[in-house]
Amino acid sequence: MAIVTPELAAIWRRIQVCLIPNLEECLDDPLTERLKQFIAILEIVRIEDHVAAPPPDESLQGRPGRPRQDRRPIARAFVAKAVYNLPTTELLIEMLRLQPNLRRLCGWERRRQIPSAATFSRALAEFAHARLGDALHAALVQKHVGGQLVMHLSRDSTEICARERAAAPPKAEPVPPKKRGRPKKGDVRQPQKTRLQKQMEQSVEEAIAQLPCRCNKGAKTDSKGHWHFWVGWKAHIDWVDGGLPVNVVTTSASLHDSQVAIPMARRTAERVTSLYDLMDSAYDAKEIKQVSRELGHVPIIDPNRRPANSVPLEPASAVRFRERSVAERGNSRLKDEFGCRNLRVRGHPKAHLHVMLGILALFADQLLKPLTG
Repeated sequence: MAIVTPELAAIWRRIQVCLIPNLEECLDDPLTERLKQFIAILEIVRIEDHVAAPPPDESLQGRPGRPRQDRRPIARAFVAKAVYNLPTTELLIEMLRLQPNLRRLCGWERRRQIPSAATFSRALAEFAHARLGDALHAALVQKHVGGQLVMHLSRDSTEICARERAAAPPKAEPVPPKKRGRPKKGDVRQPQKTRLQKQMEQSVEEAIAQLPCRCNKGAKTDSKGHWHFWVGWKAHIDWVDGGLPVNVVTTSASLHDSQVAIPMARRTAERVTSLYDLMDSAYDAKEIKQVSRELGHVPIIDPNRRPANSVPLEPASAVRFRERSVAERGNSRLKDEFGCRNLRVRGHPKAHLHVMLGILALFADQLLKPLTG
């Protein structure tokens, strides 16, 4: 299902009728198709509107050292890094030096104005600390999808490979020894609650804050039953019809998919109105189904292939479950076209921002597909 709102159509007309023709007159070289894609994505995302401008005349305030670089062109350059699927910031800087059109679209007129790689790294840390990607993504979802009725919501995760050493597992908290034998008369022993049971009573922020986010080793089986191992993180993404990602949570690679489903379902329900929740067998848990029904959704979950739970999906549900392929295609595009296969930063905040920059570029590009195709 393609989501084309009147506002989106107006943005596209402005890009095609006014923005691109005027840019072609001002720029020396003709615009390539990739540059036109980058222009359209920038116009949809508007990342510079969420980055604070430097104070006026900062260099005249008597502060020591060089004046602080404007972060807005750097933010636009990071979007270009995702659109061009560049693996490193050094390669991005080299492209900015060699391509005047790309450099001017980001906001620098001359080569000497391009910041160093260290400045790019500091700016990335600032954006990650401010959670720029999450704020901008939530605003885009609210603007372009929030008022729509979504038929299917597909939930899945994908591996994010990192080039850093896996962190040592945290020390387990000491567990008091269990009392042996029968309990005394009147003595009631309460079993420990699982994470899913705790999340039923927690808020979304509290549940997500308790999820592990350290870089570690992960393992996952594909649709053919083959195991894949990696070091890094795992991106849990909710996709709606049309291939639009509406919710993203980045956790440790070792975390099971089911441990993120409940807070993700509640957060997504605050952003969009959907009818069917499509999930694979990793989410086959009674708590997840209960939360889905409490939100007014119909959970369609591929049953886990256990002897006690081997009842297949009903024919009508099986047909709807095919729509979940939108998550597989979206994860593939995110890694192959928008940079999430080339993670070169360290630490969870920067890794999550790297994923979100790819999500923002994919979101804008997928919005424009009904208008460009």
